[in-house]
Amino acid sequence: MSPVPSLLLIEDDDAIRTALELSLTRQGHRVATAATGEDGLKLLREQRPDLIVLDVMLPGIDGFEVCRRIRRTDQLPIILLTARSDDIDIVVGLESGADDYVVKPIQGRVLDARIRAVLRRGERESTDAASFGSLVIDRAAMTVTKNGEDLQLTPTELRLLLELSRRPGQALSRQQLLRLVWEHDYLGDSRLVDACVQRLRAKVEDVPSSPTLIRTVRGVGYRLDTPQ
Repeated sequence: MSPVPSLLLIEDDDAIRTALELSLTRQGHRVATAATGEDGLKLLREQRPDLIVLDVMLPGIDGFEVCRRIRRTDQLPIILLTARSDDIDIVVGLESGADDYVVKPIQGRVLDARIRAVLRRGERESTDAASFGSLVIDRAAMTVTKNGEDLQLTPTELRLLLELSRRPGQALSRQQLLRLVWEHDYLGDSRLVDACVQRLRAKVEDVPSSPTLIRTVRGVGYRLDTPQ
């Protein structure tokens, strides 16, 4: 990540886009903007930001589809902007690959805090590697391999795996994971945890529908097991 975080803001509302661009610039970010999903994807090909702030309701291809297209080839952090707090919109966005979401109307300082929290998830650590069967987590290099092949994880997926791997065999509640990974305190955001676990299982498990690594602890949360 560059010393001054670079952002790509994709938002079709001129007033909101201008206000957020000014606010985030004052907070110390470099901000490029696009008014449509198509223009945002084109800009993404021309430059590589540290993070994408993506509105859900866009003309042409919507934010969900933009998110899916980015995730096919890139693991850049994505924060969704949604005008509605409906569970279905948020869940669809998270399942499309978003790392976090913010509900409009948005305060620039709140969005800045979410952005910085997401970017911190990619910071390097100073501890050794850990193995869980064929899964190897190198905390210093911030890489994960399975059967010797690199796994492409988003910063949020990686941070979730790191937190689980620090306490193998120990159940961590959704509330604990929200604080450790997302720096959230609101339990209603537990869908962030569930959606990220689902995406992570798809990458680390041999059979995601029958997980042997990331186990659900009913009524509590999740734990990371070492395969027998």
